[in-house]
Amino acid sequence: MAAALASSRCCGRPPLLPTGRGRRSVARCALSGEKGNSFSWKECAISVALSVGLITAPSTFGWSAHASPLEPVIPNISVLISGPPIKDPGALLRYALPIDNKAIREVQKPLEDITDSLKVAGVRALDSVERNVRQASRALSNGRSLILTGLAEPKRANGEEILDKLAVGLEELQRIVEDRNRKAVAPKQKELLNYVGTIEEDMVDGFPYEVPEEYNNMPLLKGRATVDMKVKIKDNPNVEDCVFRIVLDGYNAPVTSGNFLDLVERKFYDGMEVQRADGFVVQTGDPEGPAEGFIDPSTGKSRTIPLEIMVDGEKAPIYGETLEELGLYKAQTKLPLMHLERWQWLERAHAFPNCSGWICIKKNFSMEFDDNSASSQIFWLLKESELTPSNSNILDGRYAVFGYVTENEDYLADLKVGDVIESIQVVSGLDNLVNPSYKIVG
Repeated sequence: MAAALASSRCCGRPPLLPTGRGRRSVARCALSGEKGNSFSWKECAISVALSVGLITAPSTFGWSAHASPLEPVIPNISVLISGPPIKDPGALLRYALPIDNKAIREVQKPLEDITDSLKVAGVRALDSVERNVRQASRALSNGRSLILTGLAEPKRANGEEILDKLAVGLEELQRIVEDRNRKAVAPKQKELLNYVGTIEEDMVDGFPYEVPEEYNNMPLLKGRATVDMKVKIKDNPNVEDCVFRIVLDGYNAPVTSGNFLDLVERKFYDGMEVQRADGFVVQTGDPEGPAEGFIDPSTGKSRTIPLEIMVDGEKAPIYGETLEELGLYKAQTKLPLMHLERWQWLERAHAFPNCSGWICIKKNFSMEFDDNSASSQIFWLLKESELTPSNSNILDGRYAVFGYVTENEDYLADLKVGDVIESIQVVSGLDNLVNPSYKIVG
């Protein structure tokens, strides 16, 4: 997923779009988006891709600012999730949990595979679905005791209750398949996978590692949180207000997701407009005025955070350097950046080399190449291109993914410059935020 950094500085950086927060004129909603900006992600990607061929030896950069695992690294469970790239954010969030319980994963995988089984036309798909259901049922029956053993003690009672519901639900899904009711399969699959996800979350006992000391006093999300982002989509007769549900993953990006959640509680994004929408990305988070990020009123200075990347197979994130800079060209990120037809990924914008163009968080020229100058700007990637295919693109390892949009993601493509984020409200997980600065009277 990683690509070389070498010549990415060749790409120009256009000026950041003004927020225009005070503007309330009606914008025409169309799927094509804004086309006027001369910056081309595609041209930039080509430059970076070509630079890879110029590199003849791996980088010798060292690892810096590692978080310190409290326990041994989790064994690789890739055998359970091998195959085509995972394109469901729910599945990615489940697999990204810091657990090591093969029994529950063996229940999960055939349930996830139902998605591929349903791609077969007509009722023939139900034959494959039936095999998936039987496999999951056997795995649950054979592994129940191991699953129960893996539950964290404070969450054991809840985990047992959900496990019973999962068993009943599998029987119901089996009857749905026997009745050849194809339309009822996907909703029941989603219900069962939600049960699986809850059980897996109940296996997490505390926060699994220590954040490096230099970042330990920042707002940190030690766990997960869910927020609802309500957006006013202008001039759309079918959708006036749309609520996007976003799951923030503090297990894999505690600093990045903690910073975002803290800004949410400060109402930083409320009333802010969409500042870029070009059919490839949707961006916001640049406040009005000369500042290109959040200014902490208690210090009067811009609050920035480090680049934070969790590599698959590691127990704690890497901080302050891209995977390219570390020479980890083949490393897989725990939360991949994937551009899909439906599912949209939420990312933190960092001030990387000029190639990042409009998403740079730049105070002055010396900040242009600083991996650790992100503050408040976020963007969503909308679609896949030939240069950024799922599970193998040049952007993974260069941006800190910290969550996924899990509901109403289809409407992200309808957002246009000038649409207003009316509010972002925390649904759950606020108790996982430590060192919240919004509580400090500035």
